Amino acid sequence: MTTLELAADETLHVLVPSRAIGAAVEEVSPRIRAHRLDPADGPPAGEAALARVWVPRSGGATLPDDAFFAALPELRLVQLLSAGAENFAGRLPEGVVLCNARGAHTPSTAEWAVAATLAAQRGIPFFVREQDAGRWSFTTHRSLVGARVLVIGAGDIGRAIGRMLAGFDVQLTYVARTAREGVRAIDELPDLLPHADVVVLIVPVTPETRGMVDAEFLAAMADGALLVNAARGVVVDTDALVAELASGRLRAAVDVTDPEPLPAGHPLWSAPGLLLTPHVGGAVPETNARAAAAVTDQLRRILAGEPLVNVVDAY
Repeated sequence: MTTLELAADETLHVLVPSRAIGAAVEEVSPRIRAHRLDPADGPPAGEAALARVWVPRSGGATLPDDAFFAALPELRLVQLLSAGAENFAGRLPEGVVLCNARGAHTPSTAEWAVAATLAAQRGIPFFVREQDAGRWSFTTHRSLVGARVLVIGAGDIGRAIGRMLAGFDVQLTYVARTAREGVRAIDELPDLLPHADVVVLIVPVTPETRGMVDAEFLAAMADGALLVNAARGVVVDTDALVAELASGRLRAAVDVTDPEPLPAGHPLWSAPGLLLTPHVGGAVPETNARAAAAVTDQLRRILAGEPLVNVVDAY
């Protein structure tokens, strides 16, 4: 178990990305001192350099340069506000623990995945475009009810997606790196993909998942099937996806792209059969409160001498 040792009378200095997070962490205990800091402004100085904990900003925070960490000799924990940790995992200085905010984005990301799947199946993007054009275009689209759905990723968010889909009587199959009760192994995908109406991606970014959805993966999917990416853009080979969409054989709903943000003129903007949102899956008002709660809970654990939770990398 990973703990962060703190003397009984020691002040816990914490680097925070905003006044709101600073206020929340200082409410935990008078022993906590928050210091608002943006790494882009340079290395911390003064009392901020005594920080044991750094909370990076949410929404695409990246690893600072070596000078930033060199100015923080007491740093022992990087506590993320997000579940995704790919920008930091395996890249922190020795002796610094990395923890994520598992659960903070779960309800909203799962909600997006289900909403996007339902909208794509029922042709809502098509009808919105027809409404904008003033056309009454009666057409029949697919249904989510009773669909065969593969959820690739059986973690916290994947399970939430499954629970939300239960009301549609889908035939649900979970897929993960290793097989276990109720979960199929990822090496079974060649046999599973041809029979799925919907494939939902909600995997972390690892060397194994980066580029996992390549031309071979997409070719194995059934004609007319829907790919839903609620994970990260780099999980999917963008060129291979564009080719399948352009042919009209597959459809997709994605909240993430590679590259991201998607540049002007990129072929994904005009790809047929695509529902695209700009990485907003977790962006609901309640998410910020849940992320702040993950931080404050972690700090309470530190003050109480309890093990850290949601550890991604331990020293």
